[in-house]
Amino acid sequence: MSGAIPRPPRAPEASVGAAVTPLVPRDGIDTLVRRQQAEIDRLKELASQLEEALESRIVIEQAKGILAARLDCSVDQAFEILRRSARSHRIRVHDLAAEVVADRSVAPRLTSVLNPSWSAQT
Repeated sequence: MSGAIPRPPRAPEASVGAAVTPLVPRDGIDTLVRRQQAEIDRLKELASQLEEALESRIVIEQAKGILAARLDCSVDQAFEILRRSARSHRIRVHDLAAEVVADRSVAPRLTSVLNPSWSAQT
């Protein structure tokens, strides 16, 4: 058979029960799995915190708009009113904003920090 291309030699077949050396030791795989699970848990927590922050921000923005309309002031002034009032009553800005949004009026907690020219319009 002239001109025939010779076949490469066949790889020896593994016999049943032959020992196979893993690329990564078993304890290394367990460590890798634990690290990946820890990272997944950390990312889930971060996603939850970011979602909560976004929801909080939405409520604060709504309250700023309501206050700005009710008090005929800028949204920056409305935020300052929320911030100062929350601080003076030792509550979170988000919680006070939620009060404003819930009853669509100026919450009673805000009256102590209102500029006199704004309080006449409440």
